[in-house]
Amino acid sequence: MENDQIELSFLSMFTLVTFFVFLITSKFSHKIKDGILLDKDFLKPQAFHETAIARCGGLAGIISLNIFFIIYYLIYSKILFEYIFICNLMFIVGFLDDLKINVSPFKRLLIMIFFLFFIIHIFPIKILSIDIPFLSILVSNSIFSSLFVLLCFLFIVNGANLIDGFNGLLTINWIIINLILAYINITSGNTEFSFLIIGQIIIFLSFLLFNFPIAKIFLGDSGSYLMGSLAALNVIITNNLNSEYSSFFFCTLLFYLFFEVFFSFFRKIIQKKSPIHPDNEHLHMLCFKKITTIFGKNRGNYINSIVINFVYFLFVLPAFIFAKDPMIGRYWFFSLILIYLLIYYGLYRFTKKLN
Repeated sequence: MENDQIELSFLSMFTLVTFFVFLITSKFSHKIKDGILLDKDFLKPQAFHETAIARCGGLAGIISLNIFFIIYYLIYSKILFEYIFICNLMFIVGFLDDLKINVSPFKRLLIMIFFLFFIIHIFPIKILSIDIPFLSILVSNSIFSSLFVLLCFLFIVNGANLIDGFNGLLTINWIIINLILAYINITSGNTEFSFLIIGQIIIFLSFLLFNFPIAKIFLGDSGSYLMGSLAALNVIITNNLNSEYSSFFFCTLLFYLFFEVFFSFFRKIIQKKSPIHPDNEHLHMLCFKKITTIFGKNRGNYINSIVINFVYFLFVLPAFIFAKDPMIGRYWFFSLILIYLLIYYGLYRFTKKLN
């Protein structure tokens, strides 16, 4: 009981600190290198804003996160090395773009692969429970295990960066994922890890206050990479701590972030486009065009985020109810692929009619 009170006291204090970190960052970030963090590119495919807005959400997020790591150490006397290294390095990779340092998407991907593989292999970070027999055997090999975890991180980190672009879309999705993870770990008695997840939720709820429904700041690539790396690591550790849950449930939990990248990669190849450059035919953009016809562009921005995340939650809910049943989890995961394709096809046909 005494430990619970200490944790609640620290979380209350941290909530206040985090709010002021975001407030101060949003007020003064435009002064960094003569406004280099301001997003003034209104013509890119994923741009829906009409005034310059600072991409400082990632900066405020990493500052708050490192403060939280100190608090965690003070309470539990543990240093979260894997979180510290992955989060800070992924932040740096994304922050290069926020600072408008010209690094090609391919070079950025190579840097990301190098950092991730080094951390995953050194610590090491492993997935201990997999419901697919042949994969379960393969991941017993340390090299294959590291490569498999690397792919998981790459899909989720790049998926987070891909869907970021509407007010609250990525952040709400991330919060839903981590609220579910927090519930699983709290009910399983994983108190320390639950505390870590709740601390992260506080950070991005604070960001949401400045980004939704009207954006005063953006996450930037640094923020989306940070969110993606946190989501991947949180899910892997939760999967390892709760072996009674089907690994297909955790796949479903990350389905939107993962499959958006997977589908877009092959879609662009078929359309003879570069698979590593953005376009305006992602699911969330097609959905936005549909919603715009009803609510208009300004309201459509944040309503799009609400609609997509509400539908996402409805699809995750059955998987959560049967989270401990591998067979149902497997069938539901593959059913979502069909559902996604049908929704995408319907939206794609609708937008073509508009043109």
